[in-house]
Amino acid sequence: MGITSRMVPTEDASARKREIEEKLKQEQETLSFIRENMEKSDQLTKGMVSILSSFESRLMQLENSIIPVHKQTENLQRLQENVDKTLSCMDHVISYYHVAKDTDRIIREGPTGRLDDYLLCIAKIQKAVEYFQDNNPDSPELNTVKARFEKGKELLEAEFRSLLTRYSKPVPPILILDAITVDEELEVQEDVVLDHLPEAVLQDIICIAGWLVEYGRNQDFMNVYFQIRSNQLDRSIKGLKDHFRKNSASSGILYSPAVPTKRKDTPTKKAPKRPVYIPGTIRKAQNLLKQYSQHGLDGKKGGSNLTPLEGKDDVLDIEIDSYIHCITAFVKLAQSEYVLLAEIIPEHHQKKTFDSLIQEALDNLMLEGDNIVSAARRAIMRHDYSAVLTIFPILRHLKMNKSEFDTTLQGTAASTKNKLPTLITSMETIGAKALEEFADSIKNDPDKEYNMPKDGTVHELTSNAILFLQQLLDFHETAGAMLASQETSSSAGSYTSEFNKRLLSSYICKVLGNLQLNLLSKSKVYEDSALSAIFLHNNYNYILKSLEKSELIQLVTVTQKKAESSYRELIEQQIQMYQRSWLKVTEHLTDRNMPVFQPGTKLKDKERQVIKDKFKGFNDGLEELCKIQKGWAIPDKEQRNFIRQAQRRVVSDAYRAFLQRCANISFTKNPEKYHKYRPEEVEEMIEKLFDTSA
Repeated sequence: MGITSRMVPTEDASARKREIEEKLKQEQETLSFIRENMEKSDQLTKGMVSILSSFESRLMQLENSIIPVHKQTENLQRLQENVDKTLSCMDHVISYYHVAKDTDRIIREGPTGRLDDYLLCIAKIQKAVEYFQDNNPDSPELNTVKARFEKGKELLEAEFRSLLTRYSKPVPPILILDAITVDEELEVQEDVVLDHLPEAVLQDIICIAGWLVEYGRNQDFMNVYFQIRSNQLDRSIKGLKDHFRKNSASSGILYSPAVPTKRKDTPTKKAPKRPVYIPGTIRKAQNLLKQYSQHGLDGKKGGSNLTPLEGKDDVLDIEIDSYIHCITAFVKLAQSEYVLLAEIIPEHHQKKTFDSLIQEALDNLMLEGDNIVSAARRAIMRHDYSAVLTIFPILRHLKMNKSEFDTTLQGTAASTKNKLPTLITSMETIGAKALEEFADSIKNDPDKEYNMPKDGTVHELTSNAILFLQQLLDFHETAGAMLASQETSSSAGSYTSEFNKRLLSSYICKVLGNLQLNLLSKSKVYEDSALSAIFLHNNYNYILKSLEKSELIQLVTVTQKKAESSYRELIEQQIQMYQRSWLKVTEHLTDRNMPVFQPGTKLKDKERQVIKDKFKGFNDGLEELCKIQKGWAIPDKEQRNFIRQAQRRVVSDAYRAFLQRCANISFTKNPEKYHKYRPEEVEEMIEKLFDTSA
């Protein structure tokens, strides 16, 4: 056991030694391999260094050979480029010497139909001018191309004028009417496009204008532009005026649908809402009188004396309507002209050119307005106050459109802007003067016996005054402002619509007051107080009914609350005055002087004579009054019937009572001689009063 244990460690040591020796041997072999590889690597490195050194040497030799060649090539390329540039410059310079010849044909033939090519030629000429001015200002070629440039510019100016003249046409009247008309049935109004020039022509004109401004250094074309367009604007408005004169007089049709325009299809238009004036303004009031007559203001009697205010004829109505439409048309056309002008004229010249463009048409309109004012002034001097009625529709329209007018003329000279306000002021002044003088004329109209209606009907002065006031109702805002314009108080500039309304109400009340005083004075011309009462009754009743039917009463009551009841009292007073004329008839039917007797008692001769005289007095008075009053007139049917019935009732009742008292009295052998009329016959006679046809 002991020997075995000692042998084991010895074997392990030997095995370990052998293992170590084997590893050492392997390491030595690896080291030997590395050394061999290192030696080979060193040899390869030396070979590579040698090769690189040789390559570097060769590169240096190559560089030394190529760089001079490269520099020589670069110099040759630069020389080639300089030669090419020199040749190009020579060609360019030489081309300037040939510009005049190359462009001669196109310049001579002008720009018509080939504007783009023409402008290219002009550009070539302009460059030639600049070249010679910079490089050879003394050369004869400079004068040649300068002359050619000026010729080209002149032809462009001529083309500008030619295009404008050839294609600028007056706007057709029906198209203008379509453009200024507002259709009440359309919720959204669509503007009518007024194309003054064809699009292609417009673009050529814009192109020429731009060239003339930028290169031509010429502003003369702006004068050409405004002169040509000004003429067309004026011709358009005159054409509209002629349209009214020709068509309105013959057919009465003042509006025709325009030819198809650049807008969406719309329904056929009805009567235009704008301009607001409708022809026949003055005749309108006369038609109102005719309407009143159908409602009882005019009967079988007295119509011949109801002479309306001397109105204007159809021609004047057309002139008024034409002028109003022309004012509106001017605004619309001027606006469209500015739109066109803004595309052609440089911005800083637009306002001045526009001012010049509209002058002729605007001056003609203002002159026509001044003529209307002058005509009204002359008529007023002749005491023809109806002439002022022509001013009302025009003045109202001018004031309604003043803001749009001012907007259109914005930027023009102060003298241009002030033309419309000056015309408005003139119309207000002459209108206010006419109103005041008319009120005075109503008060001072002379009481001429030959001018008084023989039948006591409505006086011409009354019908004229009411007709005049009815016109004020149609233009109440204008008339109120007209009166307010003459106020001299410090607050004149702050008058309100309500203040103007009160002024007009006061004026109407003044006219009615003057009329009442004059009628009262005129009534004294009649010798018969009953006829005087009928006359006043007819006139007062006519005034009241006219006020009510025309709604003038609403304006009157602004300052006179009891005006209506006052007229009714006056009418009742005159009826009572008239009824007094029958007292000389009915007084014979009273018990005064009537004999007192007992039935069956024989009357004395004196007593019988009293009864005979009563019958005779009644018969004679009845016949006389019926004969006279049958020729009098009460145009109002309602009033006529009322007065007849009231008088018939009074006389008939008194006559029946009288006959009843005399029924059993024997006062004559011939009773039919005195008892000529039965009560029914008396009533029939009274029913025929105020009726010449009975």
